[in-house]
Amino acid sequence: MRIHYLQHVDFEDLAAIEPWAISRNHRLSVTRLHSDESLPRMDLFDWLIILGGPMNVYEEDRYPWLADEKRFIEKAVRQEKRVLGICLGAQLIADVLGARVKRNRDKEIGWFPVLQIETGPRSNLFEYLPGTFLTFHWHGDTFDLPAGAILAARSEGCDHQAFVYGDRVVGLQFHLETTREGVEKLLRNCSADMTEGKFVQKPDVMLEDNQRFNDLHRLMEIFLGQMERIGG
Repeated sequence: MRIHYLQHVDFEDLAAIEPWAISRNHRLSVTRLHSDESLPRMDLFDWLIILGGPMNVYEEDRYPWLADEKRFIEKAVRQEKRVLGICLGAQLIADVLGARVKRNRDKEIGWFPVLQIETGPRSNLFEYLPGTFLTFHWHGDTFDLPAGAILAARSEGCDHQAFVYGDRVVGLQFHLETTREGVEKLLRNCSADMTEGKFVQKPDVMLEDNQRFNDLHRLMEIFLGQMERIGG
C-alpha cells in the first residue's frame, strides 16, 4: 500500500508508524508543509496520514499552506482514501467536515487514559483495543464531532478523543505513535505549552517509564492493522 503523510514541523514525524509501515512493505512518501513542499496527485497514494503540529487549524494567516492542505484533505475524503489524522491532523479533518475546532477546557499533556464509547453507534476499527487504555497526549485544542461521524473515545480531560467518519476516515486526538525521542523533541520545542494544569504532567513523569511506549506501540499496531484491512 502507498502511504503518504503530511508533516507540519520537523520535530513531529511518523515516529513508530514508520517501522510498522516498512515491516508491512508499505511505500512511504511525505509532504513537508513547513518546507513548502508540493502536495501529490491523488492517484499517487492509497492512505493519507496527517500528523500533529503546534499550529492551530484557524491560523491560515500565519501558515498559508493550511488552506491548500485543507482542500487536499477534503479531496482525499471525497475520493474515499484511507485518511488518518493525529492531533492537529484530527482537527484538520474535523474542520474540513464542517465541525468547529476550539480551545479545550484543559490542556492535556502527558499520559492519560482514554475510554472507548460504549453506547450508540460503534466502529469495528477500535474493537480490538481495550475499553480503557493509556496513551500520550499533547494538545490544547479540541474539535466538535463532525456531522455523520461516530464518536469513538473520550477522556476525563477531553470529551472528543477519537471519531470515525464513514469507514475509512479516522481522527485521533491522542498519539499512539509517540516514542521517547518524540516526547523529548516536544519538550525541547514546545516548552511554552508546559503551564500548570490538572492534565499537564512534569517532564520526568512523561519519561519515567519506557514500558509505556512499548505498550502504546502494540496498541498502535493493532489499530493500524484494522485500518489496513478496511475496504479490501
